[in-house]
Amino acid sequence: MVFTSVVNLVRSRGPDEFWRKRRIFKLAAHFIGRRRNCYSIAIRNVNRALAYATKGRELKKQDMRELWTQRVNAGCEQHGMQFADFQYGLYQNDILLNRKVLADLAIWEPRTFEALARISQQVPEKDNEDK
Repeated sequence: MVFTSVVNLVRSRGPDEFWRKRRIFKLAAHFIGRRRNCYSIAIRNVNRALAYATKGRELKKQDMRELWTQRVNAGCEQHGMQFADFQYGLYQNDILLNRKVLADLAIWEPRTFEALARISQQVPEKDNEDK
């Protein structure tokens, strides 16, 4: 790029603006109308979309946790237990499974979940170590 005068140098914003705008336009490629073509409108809509995407990831985590809890609750009700008692019984028997794994077992492995329910109802014998 050859500049013949200082005026042309000042007016040129260089490659930085090109790449900055290109990044925004790539993110706005699937938008419709001027939201895709016009930079000032595209940047507003891209920022909004990124904010919603961030919030959506958090909401997805919350939704999955609620779904797992609901599934484990349903499995516990089939065996006549409360979820809190089930979880406490597993903890006392040193079975450390999270909600996701318990939900998968409740749906796809009902016999395994039934075995876990029976185990959680049993109280472990405590060894008297302080004599």
